[in-house]
Amino acid sequence: MSKHYASIAFTDDVQAVQSAHGSDEFYGRKLAAGKASPGRDPLTEDEKNYLSERDGFYLASVSESGWPYVQFRGGNPGFIRALDDHTIGWADFRGNLQYISTGNMTGDDRVAIIALDYAHQRRLKIFGHARIVTTDEDPALLKALTDETDSSVVERAVLVDVDAYDWNCQQHITPRFSAAELEPALAPLRAKLAALQAENDRLRAQLDDPGH
Repeated sequence: MSKHYASIAFTDDVQAVQSAHGSDEFYGRKLAAGKASPGRDPLTEDEKNYLSERDGFYLASVSESGWPYVQFRGGNPGFIRALDDHTIGWADFRGNLQYISTGNMTGDDRVAIIALDYAHQRRLKIFGHARIVTTDEDPALLKALTDETDSSVVERAVLVDVDAYDWNCQQHITPRFSAAELEPALAPLRAKLAALQAENDRLRAQLDDPGH
């Protein structure tokens, strides 16, 4: 947990529940440490590298009515990346044209992100402030964030000024694997199956050969 995560997440209501369950003393020390050290928490190489390997994450925004909204953002691994110690960004693709997340971020720039690594049961949670950047405003940025191998239509870039983050525990994350993650295990099985099929074909051919 970065220093300022607790000062954002642990509101009075949250602290009251922590007190009721006996975790307030432990988390209270983290809250005090964050308040004693002003400023945003910088990303380390661990967070930067982790994000660069992700092919998706969950983005929460806040509407003007106060309702939270969660959307999935996906792309090729590395489509979300750290631009410096305090900023992450991604090329935002055209979707179903509802623009709920985009609209919410124009009214309230506060966002929360959960980036999951299902295969290794890891998750990184991020608090930050989002900025929407159009192609007209910064074409070089859009180009830098765009993966030329992805045919998705890029409508804008989203930058998030990171305030705080937390590596959450592994509990209750069901391991799931992408095709790419399974390939190292599946490739030898496919090769063995192909060899067995070839051997089977050879033996069948011998049985069908009357002169054999």
